[in-house]
Amino acid sequence: MAARAISSGTISFGLVSIPIKLYTAASSGGIAFNFLHNRCGSRMKQQQFCPVCEEVVQRSDLVRGYEFAKSQYVRFEDDELKALEEETSKVIELEEFVPLEKVDPVYFEKTYYLGPDKGGEKAYRLLADAMTESNRVGLAKYVMRGKEALVLIRAVQGGLMLHTMYYAEEVRDFDDIDRGQTVKLKDGELDLAVRLIDELVSKEFHPENYQDEYKGRVLRLVEQKVEGKEVTALEPQVRQSQVVDLMEALKASLEKHDGAARPTATRPAARTRKAPAGDAEVTFEEFRTAVNESGLEVGAAELKKSYGGLTSLGKRKKLVPADVRAKVVNLRKDLDVIRSDPELFGNAPKKLKAARIPLTARDWERY
Repeated sequence: MAARAISSGTISFGLVSIPIKLYTAASSGGIAFNFLHNRCGSRMKQQQFCPVCEEVVQRSDLVRGYEFAKSQYVRFEDDELKALEEETSKVIELEEFVPLEKVDPVYFEKTYYLGPDKGGEKAYRLLADAMTESNRVGLAKYVMRGKEALVLIRAVQGGLMLHTMYYAEEVRDFDDIDRGQTVKLKDGELDLAVRLIDELVSKEFHPENYQDEYKGRVLRLVEQKVEGKEVTALEPQVRQSQVVDLMEALKASLEKHDGAARPTATRPAARTRKAPAGDAEVTFEEFRTAVNESGLEVGAAELKKSYGGLTSLGKRKKLVPADVRAKVVNLRKDLDVIRSDPELFGNAPKKLKAARIPLTARDWERY
């Protein structure tokens, strides 16, 4: 069945106008229940009741009102609100482009697919390819259902996707929430937690691996009721809250995961050996020296973060020290190239921006 557009509009990209159609990208698949009269089983109907006139009011007799003071309203007709929408509702003017990773997911609200309308195929293709090439997303405003929404447009799978977003004033300040800032972690707890995360790492997100189990249980119960089968109610499994030793819980989690991953054999006791000179771990001092010898200045915070990403990759990928050291050598060569290229720096001070060195384990994988 062909997708059905729910709206149409125009993306304004500089002097380029792109006619588009808006499609729903996703919808909730949860279980919906109706309220029934327990006596006769009839479905209930919602009614609007006026407490002053003491009568049920038909939908045709309702008007919209905005409360500007306590129990005082100014009225709006549908035509008045429609006229305000039509001024901007059909135009999505891209005002700026930013890297997607700079947008906090807390601002995302709903998602829609965008497809080209008649005559807009080439301009649509141009914008989608340009955004893919530049690795940027566009921000704009768009009036939808009477509300002017902040929207983000990004290139995905060769097409364009629109996300409605919350305004900054609509997102609650995280400082209002207790985040356990006063808690002191024991030595080794953070290392164990990071190791546990590394053991559960997947390279890609596979949403098909996750199913709504509650929905499945409800539908199976529906089938049993329809077929007239006797239903045995299951007692909910309540997890008892208990105080545990965090360090012991982390160790037990790691042991459980290791046992599940390698159940066939008991691991022999590890034999200690003295690492040869070329097989020693790469120290922070060695890493800092390699970067400094390139002649470029790197901030202390960026340097520490980059070293942390390198060591994290080494642990996660179980790389031998020689492989980790080879990555440092390759980085040193790249830094020498950057330093020697006048087009990159010109007469500017020879300072290395954070974006020019790998900062995370994922960045280090390319070396």
